[in-house]
Amino acid sequence: MADDAAPVPNRPKQGAAPGPGESGAPSPAGGRDDTKCRSFGVNLIEAYLEHARVEKRLALRTVELYSLDLTRLKASADEAKVNLLAVQNTHIRRWVMQMHAGGRSGRGIALILSGWRGFYAWAGREGLVTSNPVQDVRTPKSPKPVPKALGVDDAVQLVSFDASQETEGADPWLEARDSAMVELMYSSGLRVAELTGLDLQASATARGWLDLDGAEVHVLGKGAKRRSVPVGSKAMQALRRWLDVRAMGPSAAAASSALFPGRHGTRLSAQSVWQRLQKRSRQAGMSAPVHPHMLRHSFASHVLQSSGDLRAVQELLGHANISTTQVYTRLDFQHLAQVYDAAHPRAHSKNK
Repeated sequence: MADDAAPVPNRPKQGAAPGPGESGAPSPAGGRDDTKCRSFGVNLIEAYLEHARVEKRLALRTVELYSLDLTRLKASADEAKVNLLAVQNTHIRRWVMQMHAGGRSGRGIALILSGWRGFYAWAGREGLVTSNPVQDVRTPKSPKPVPKALGVDDAVQLVSFDASQETEGADPWLEARDSAMVELMYSSGLRVAELTGLDLQASATARGWLDLDGAEVHVLGKGAKRRSVPVGSKAMQALRRWLDVRAMGPSAAAASSALFPGRHGTRLSAQSVWQRLQKRSRQAGMSAPVHPHMLRHSFASHVLQSSGDLRAVQELLGHANISTTQVYTRLDFQHLAQVYDAAHPRAHSKNK
């Protein structure tokens, strides 16, 4: 890796004339502690990355990404002929505009700025800079990505899949559990954490639970907000099938308070649900692996297409702000546009 800063020159003695290329004015990084700067050597980036690895204990991949982002910062500073510790807010804003003009997304720029901001925050604590030049720099807004949702036919194909009929040697206990989970996620639009947090019944410690008599689930969503969500008839049938065989599985699982335990009785993790669903989607013949949030998106999109009631979808999903739910109107419009293109006699011009 290239050095991240040129060696700090010795300050001229009082009364001495400025050296070549020196204006005699204070450094833009005014107040910099040159003694500390020299103690890190010339490679400040490596010193910061070591701090991130050892003291902050960041993941190896995160440190690697920080390294790439700081190498970009050093290259930009070199091109502007400015010392890394003398970078100003105006420099950062100019480089942000250049990245945006080059086609980098707002989210990508925000991640890069996060790495830069952390570097200068560390430099400030070490007394190497007096202010953080990345502070208050805003990233260009990017349009919210359209959620990936299954078509209605694909969703029905997935939730109707029966591994015990299609796959030789399938475990009936696992099949009943996984089928109930998939049906419930699509029927009620649950987040994976809400699904795994469900208990068999209500209690003082339960994060969420299934109400069989009321055909609904009570969940603890984001921001510790509780909500009740109805469960459709098909999902209720799958849940009853699961409850009929649940006690016939491993004793540890049968004794668990979780609605969906693993074989050892522990509550299923989000990662386990992801893995089970992706495997099931492949077995069901989906063109691409399906993840839990895709079922939530599919639930929201299909309810909105059928009802047109955005406020109801907001309540069902547990969104605090209606603007979060409005992204599904874009999905709905895409569906309508596809229907129009396929059905309207004048949607396409004929080639003459």
